[in-house]
Amino acid sequence: MTWPANRRALAEKAVATRGVSIALACRAFEVSETCYRYSPKLDDENEQIADLLLGLTKAKKTWGFDLCFLYMRNVQGHGWNHKRVHRIYRELELNLRIKPRKRLKREKPDALAVPEAANEVWSMDFMADRLGDGRQFRLLNVLDDFNREGLGIEVDFSLPAERVVRALNQIIEWRGVPKRIRVDNGPEYVSGTLMEWAEHKGIALAHIQPGKPQQNAYVERYNRTVRHEWLDLHIFETIDEVQQIATEWLWSYNNERPNMGNGGMTPAQKLRMAA
Repeated sequence: MTWPANRRALAEKAVATRGVSIALACRAFEVSETCYRYSPKLDDENEQIADLLLGLTKAKKTWGFDLCFLYMRNVQGHGWNHKRVHRIYRELELNLRIKPRKRLKREKPDALAVPEAANEVWSMDFMADRLGDGRQFRLLNVLDDFNREGLGIEVDFSLPAERVVRALNQIIEWRGVPKRIRVDNGPEYVSGTLMEWAEHKGIALAHIQPGKPQQNAYVERYNRTVRHEWLDLHIFETIDEVQQIATEWLWSYNNERPNMGNGGMTPAQKLRMAA
């Protein structure tokens, strides 16, 4: 018994070498003309998928398959099957770029409640790093817990309570006033300046328990992304350089990076859906 693909090949050979008509060759080898004339498009599409995956993993060195696939589907609008894209991803050996580390299992803390609308709960926290010359600088990260949107990254050598208030006022000008802000017990957050400002604005400050960073899990997870995706990738020479990279990354994070906490949507997409 000859397989259909082999009969089609014999028909094509007869047309090419014997000069017979396609109809006659198809009748002789029992191949339908539709089958004979069919031209698969998978090869071209697979090449397109491979090119997109290579470009994405080159531009976003820290992204794994899930983020790449969600970006291609939710941001770029491609409807390719998950298994098909994953097969090409593995054929390109992109799954071997990052060697997974062994991690100890631990009890998971209770998940934080997700707010039902934007501006219900913000979270904010500090990070620290150093310039190339050894001088330490700080970052203030502000996050909307509803759609995991980064609302601002303030960078400077010192960020006292007055500077925190100024940064929050700038965000409120375009975003609106939140009902509550979740913070830890750092000196900037327990100062009279911030408390008076919050009372004046009608904002409740929710302090987490000392030594319980999991109670501020949304911004802690965001801090890890900040460090992993850009802060640890560069040696900065000036504060202005840090602020510029932070601003560019923040736009990409909000508009291009699929977020697992949003079901694979970007923060901007979830905000538009809730509007």
